[in-house]
Amino acid sequence: MTAERRVGVEIPGSDVQEVLGDIRQAETLGIQAVWLTTGGPRTADNNIRRDTPSILAAAAMCTRTLQLGTAIVLTWPRHPLSFVEYCEAMAQLAPGRFRLGVGPGNKAPIERTYGFAFERPLGHLTEYVQIVRAVLRQGAVDFSGRHYRAQTADNVPVDVPVMISAVRPKSFELAGAYADGAISWLCPGAYLRDFAVPAVVAGAEKAGQPAPPLIAHVALSLHEDWDEVEVVARERFDSYMRRDPYVEMYRLAGFTEAAERAWSTPMLKSLVVSGDEAEAAWRLHELFAFGAGEIMVSVLPAGRDPDASRRRTLQFLGEFARTL
Repeated sequence: MTAERRVGVEIPGSDVQEVLGDIRQAETLGIQAVWLTTGGPRTADNNIRRDTPSILAAAAMCTRTLQLGTAIVLTWPRHPLSFVEYCEAMAQLAPGRFRLGVGPGNKAPIERTYGFAFERPLGHLTEYVQIVRAVLRQGAVDFSGRHYRAQTADNVPVDVPVMISAVRPKSFELAGAYADGAISWLCPGAYLRDFAVPAVVAGAEKAGQPAPPLIAHVALSLHEDWDEVEVVARERFDSYMRRDPYVEMYRLAGFTEAAERAWSTPMLKSLVVSGDEAEAAWRLHELFAFGAGEIMVSVLPAGRDPDASRRRTLQFLGEFARTL
């Protein structure tokens, strides 16, 4: 599993002009990639309402070198061929710079908001990626599956990698077999090393193709007071302990206390990179050593001045990127 080492940042927020300003700032600082999550269904931990594809199209016009990616956009509300058309446009707006990250999301908000039956999500995702990748690479598809039907021809092939979200080993294996990369979230580094990377490699071997890269999505708080970081982390990630895939993942990683569906301090320390610049750099290099090809950072501001904490973190990421 080889890939260019790269560090990127996830850009939050709902105000389009502010998001675009943050994207331009990231490029100025030397950060190599930006990722936007979808607005998605409104939940207790997601108050963002935005059309990520539209914002990234605007970002393509005001940046020059920055890699642009979705991490992730939900598959259920959009037919795969609608994303093919979007990828074709982005390939012209930002040649070689756009990456499509997709995923099924979580059962409760998908069923409540969109009315879909959240059944066989990995099967659904497999068909989705097969359709998108076929058209992007070959310019045509004639597909009839359990979840989707798609038929189109005479499209122009474009170079847009298609990546999928992954938490449990089966989804990482699916990424190895069918996608151009896996995007993790809230996974301890040791779990990525011991379970995620081997699963990606196994999936690729079964499919007879090279293993695609793992993008390790991590929370970073450049702040020396762990107690203050932990307060923010508990508030930010509270709802994930009510979601079965994350509970199962932490139990597999060796945190038996996850069965209580509450964060323990060791669990949070395993996934939140914190401390000063030297400690943060060491933890990020460790993730590369564990097998990550790229790191995507969600900034976790902490302390009495969150804005200063965020600025410090972004400045560090730009400096760290220049060492890779």
